[in-house]
Amino acid sequence: MSLSALAACLILAISPLLWLPVLPELPELPVIHATLVVGVALALTRVKAAHYAGFWLLFFAWGGLAALSAVWPMQHLTTGPQKAEVEIIASDGATVHQGRIVRLNGRRMLPAVGITLYGNALPQTGCAGQRWNMTLSLRAVHGQLNEGGFDSQRYALAQHQPLTGRFTHAEVKESRCSLRARYLTSLTTTLSPYAWGPVLLGLGMGERLAVTPEIKNLMRETGTAHLMAISGLHIALAASVIWLLARGIQFFIPGRWVCWRAPLVAGFCFAAFYAWLTGMQPPALRTVVSLAVYLALRLSGRRWSSWQVWLVCVAAILLVEPLAVLSYSLLLSAFAVAALIFWYQWIPNPRWSLPWPLRAGVNLLHLQLGMLLLLLPVQVVVFHGFSLSSLVANLIAVPLVTFISVPLILLGMWLHLWPFPGAENAVWLLADRSLSLLFGFLTTLPDGWITVDKRWLWLTLLPWGAIIAWRMRGFRVYPIVCLSALILLTFPLWRNSTTDGWSVHMLDVGQGLAMVIERRGRVILYDTGPAWPGGDSAQQLIIPWLRWHHLHPEGVIVSHEHLDHIGGLESLRNAWPEMWIRSPLGWPGHGACFRGQRWQWQGLTFTAHWPLSASAQRGNNGSCVVKIEDGVHSLLLTGDIEAQGEKALLSRHWQYLASTLIQVPHHGSNTSSSLPLVQRAGGQIALVSASRYNAWRLPSVKVARRYKNEGYLWLTTPRYGQITVTFSQQGWQIRRLREQILPRWYHQWFGAPGDNG
Repeated sequence: MSLSALAACLILAISPLLWLPVLPELPELPVIHATLVVGVALALTRVKAAHYAGFWLLFFAWGGLAALSAVWPMQHLTTGPQKAEVEIIASDGATVHQGRIVRLNGRRMLPAVGITLYGNALPQTGCAGQRWNMTLSLRAVHGQLNEGGFDSQRYALAQHQPLTGRFTHAEVKESRCSLRARYLTSLTTTLSPYAWGPVLLGLGMGERLAVTPEIKNLMRETGTAHLMAISGLHIALAASVIWLLARGIQFFIPGRWVCWRAPLVAGFCFAAFYAWLTGMQPPALRTVVSLAVYLALRLSGRRWSSWQVWLVCVAAILLVEPLAVLSYSLLLSAFAVAALIFWYQWIPNPRWSLPWPLRAGVNLLHLQLGMLLLLLPVQVVVFHGFSLSSLVANLIAVPLVTFISVPLILLGMWLHLWPFPGAENAVWLLADRSLSLLFGFLTTLPDGWITVDKRWLWLTLLPWGAIIAWRMRGFRVYPIVCLSALILLTFPLWRNSTTDGWSVHMLDVGQGLAMVIERRGRVILYDTGPAWPGGDSAQQLIIPWLRWHHLHPEGVIVSHEHLDHIGGLESLRNAWPEMWIRSPLGWPGHGACFRGQRWQWQGLTFTAHWPLSASAQRGNNGSCVVKIEDGVHSLLLTGDIEAQGEKALLSRHWQYLASTLIQVPHHGSNTSSSLPLVQRAGGQIALVSASRYNAWRLPSVKVARRYKNEGYLWLTTPRYGQITVTFSQQGWQIRRLREQILPRWYHQWFGAPGDNG
């Protein structure tokens, strides 16, 4: 079997980890063992097909074992206090610390388990490299899950950070910071006077936490965010500098001492050292693995094609780190390199006779055009959009950062090790000026970010297909095939998906509430989720969800003024200023929402049942209670109304409250959902919006039992993520994101089964 065939076999064997709905439980490990035995037996045969099948099974078992090892801590370390030795790998100096459990109850952990600790300050200032004996209270990572939203559970597993928690006791075992931490502290102090010091740290050391959100957003909108990551660009540049130095030294030594391998080995060694210095973040680790593979292939003395090198590099990364298959950064990197190979093979650089500055500009424009067109599929999948201004931005940013800023930063980092403060300050000043020039240019560019909804997803493959069809003359030879392919790619844009049914989506916004009522491609919202310092759920979840589904809200009903229900309202108003607002608050620009009001929207009847118009009541018991009905099915939206308000609501209007579905009031609190309300609603479905690890342990077990005893189907966002209920004349259908829409092993409920939900 050739090396490239073996690499392809490995990639195909690890890739199913992206789609597997479940993993075998630990008691079922004989399944993995049997897979290994059968794989070895087949791999040793002389039949070619069996040979491939055997290696596929071996690599598949390797990926399954890696996934099981990541899941094991979440299932077994979250049941009670754990005594552990924790090595700190990063700390904000206050209450957030990232670390690795290297020993558990006196036994060494192999591999070490990643953990993020919140809410406690260490007895002394924490830094990377310290080791602490701790008593830990741990939780399995659990993220909010919505269609088209950020998948935090997948990200945490890809980063090998499956646990979060707190420590109840901490005693330092080794207080000395690591060499990298001491160097970083010194470098941070040196760069603090410079205007672009945080960006210099980000480019040089991979420390992006200090970079302001405004700068990050600017780089995202201009398509230059890739320059901030410590990845192939920076590490390969560092390796190239050492390679050039080694080649330069060879120029002055006798020919018999010259070895063509020495510069390659020196460049790789420095690249590995630099990746370690920057914290060996996953992109840096993958770059080092790829450089090691490239070095081995070069030293083999054989000639390898670009596609063979790409295959072997990706396979080596997945062999070393199988869960990297879950990483979006690996997807972006691997796809970008594949796009570059494809672009230069199918559309080479134009061979025009031009002066070298113009030729360099043309070549750079050719490169950026290829990246803009061919990276569309992965950009839409990951970011739900792309930047039109990236073509112009990268024409300036890439050469400026690659050939000026990064070399100056590397030189400054080297000079920082020596007692030459004058030379070092001069270098940092030049690097700072180069970044000032860069961001000054980026701020002059118009906002070129184009948001793309899921209807366009297949159409982003058009540049790839068009290039292939053009080079193979498919437009002339197979015009019907090309036209058919175009029609299939554009089918989601022109197909008519309008039905007589309507849907209600309870979004997973954590400890808050946001519901979307959708009919005929139009939507209104009931509540807008929570807000927090520096952001809100509308910016992070609701607006991206609406845009991904090509939906524009016509209005919002606000139940009451608490921040977990109204937190995203301003962001929604900024995005869609024309939408109307109804609430019981009497604020400027808000329509009224009081008992007795009735209106129509898209054939649905909305009736407000609470509060009274003359009431000055605020807070939970002032929640706007609305019933939505289509003549057959109905939905009761209750906000945070509590038992006292429920009693007043039922006193005269109980006969109007019967509903198919009820939004459980106050996130399932025991102060709400009194038995009379549960019985009078007489529904079939109860939906609860809450956060899994909320401090109030909502929803209440008593409330859940109350609904279940009355025959309701009990569904919660902590358990199922986004919940969608679709009503039609034939009945109703429920789709739960974790179980039905996106059933993946990394979306499961890990840890203690009874946690809030």
